Amino acid sequence: MSPEPLLRVEQVTKRFGGFRALDGVSLTLAPGEVLGLVGPNGSGKTTCINVISGLYAPDGGQVLFDGVSIGGERAHLLARRGINRTFQSPKPFLSLTVRENVLVAATYGHTGRAPIDLPALLAALELDLLSDRPAGDLNSAQQKTLDLARALATAPRLLLVDELAAGLNPAELARMATRLRALAQDGMALLVVEHLMGFIDHVTDRVIVMNAGREIFEGTLRTATHDAEVIRVFLGGAHG
Repeated sequence: MSPEPLLRVEQVTKRFGGFRALDGVSLTLAPGEVLGLVGPNGSGKTTCINVISGLYAPDGGQVLFDGVSIGGERAHLLARRGINRTFQSPKPFLSLTVRENVLVAATYGHTGRAPIDLPALLAALELDLLSDRPAGDLNSAQQKTLDLARALATAPRLLLVDELAAGLNPAELARMATRLRALAQDGMALLVVEHLMGFIDHVTDRVIVMNAGREIFEGTLRTATHDAEVIRVFLGGAHG
């Protein structure tokens, strides 16, 4: 039997004025599973993550985490429940060191379960040799890795990943894919928004393809590449 879903998104809507960024989106995500959200720019992928992570309150529908409705709950409270995320454009505390950035997250956002082994986390993400450097001195790829470290320092059960692969070189992409798969193998649920299809193919168990705030396909990426609707609205055009 498949494990019970940790996350349920049920017919969620999100409006900005007269624009429906999410128009009845539904999805489920189980522990140890990696679900990809893909689609053209403006299809609602990041808005979906923003609603789940508490940056936006849904205008309709439900977001359930471990059976509890969490729609509209603030992000810092969700972090303590076990939900955290990375951002497309990381914003670390630039004057703090790498270690201090991760320590702040561990101190104020931790779920209260087993304490984080900070040296081991930094070493696993190859940040140990940078731990005493100010975050402002890091390059883009290193700041993205620091963003992941800060999220993991809170011991999430659900990790939302927003274009973590953007700007990474092939070797960095391979290492990041391996890290995310290892997190899933340890039982973490991951929801990954990404434009790089090769990365998505390596990381995900299945994907949801979105267009105009709705899901138009759910299944494996390989099957998606043969779906006429997916080809028409996404794979057949520019999706950078």
